[in-house]
Amino acid sequence: MSSDSLPVAAASGTVAAVWAAALAAGVLIAIFSRAFEDAAWLGISLGGCTVLSLCIQLATQEKRGFVRRLGASVTGAVIILVVATGVVFLLHR
Repeated sequence: MSSDSLPVAAASGTVAAVWAAALAAGVLIAIFSRAFEDAAWLGISLGGCTVLSLCIQLATQEKRGFVRRLGASVTGAVIILVVATGVVFLLHR
């Protein structure tokens, strides 16, 4: 790793911020959404997490590891929202 690349803690923090946003969105959707609206809100939240991830990664202005950090952010958000979908399905049965 060269001296001008993003430190590991900062790179992990950018990924964790998107995961935290996905978790918060999943919890809020599970609490406040009505039946038959939850799937739409989960899709919207995934789109929001994707845009948030792009914004955060572009804000770092570091091109080394951009695709890896972006992929980790979006993949983690997808996994979190898939789990949230299962929880919402069980709650709204």
